Amino acid sequence: MTLRRGRAQANGKHGHVVEYRHVIHALQRKPMALLHLVYRDQLFPRRAFARAFEALLAKQTDRQTCRSMAGLLALAHERACEAELAEVINAELDAGGLPDLDALRERFKPPVTSIPQVVIALTPLHVYDELSTLGGVA
Repeated sequence: MTLRRGRAQANGKHGHVVEYRHVIHALQRKPMALLHLVYRDQLFPRRAFARAFEALLAKQTDRQTCRSMAGLLALAHERACEAELAEVINAELDAGGLPDLDALRERFKPPVTSIPQVVIALTPLHVYDELSTLGGVA
């Protein structure tokens, strides 16, 4: 993977280049860290995630917002559906709603597949006894 280089901005702030996939597991353990994270804006992979954070923060508690955002980022990472998830989030925000993490998990869950039936034909044990009495004669 190739990432662009972080450059210092004109106001003296450091430029951060962060790949959310590298920190998502730590954020899932401590989602409240997202609230005051220095590189939070660079962490979001698409603008839809930043919009969702702002909308959730305006209408929910800090704790609920951080948990929801950590869940959304984890969902994007685990199901490899970052672009599709961003489209759904944008549509929900444009409609005046908030992203529902449980509904999105249900929507992006892997398809249910059935386990194939495997039939194993066991050889009767007396066949092995007959083979051993032949003494290698074929």
